[in-house]
Amino acid sequence: MTLPKGFGQQPKNVGKRSFNEWWATVPDDLKTKSRKGDEQNKPLLNQVNYVLLHLHLAGKHDAKPSHEELKDWLHSGQVDVLRMTKK
Repeated sequence: MTLPKGFGQQPKNVGKRSFNEWWATVPDDLKTKSRKGDEQNKPLLNQVNYVLLHLHLAGKHDAKPSHEELKDWLHSGQVDVLRMTKK
């Protein structure tokens, strides 16, 4: 059985990073493209997904966060799923 490229490359013993710790490792061009004009707000899952896709396509699998980190960011409120506006 052949696993997909990059599957299982994240060591299981790596501690969970906060979103900001991971974000500091993201290339500046991806940060700018994904968050331009929205920097004052909490990051959105769509913005994180944009960065993840580009890291994946560039073959930088070790730069992607683990499933546990992503889950923690969502559950702890470090990243919003969608932006709520007051009516």
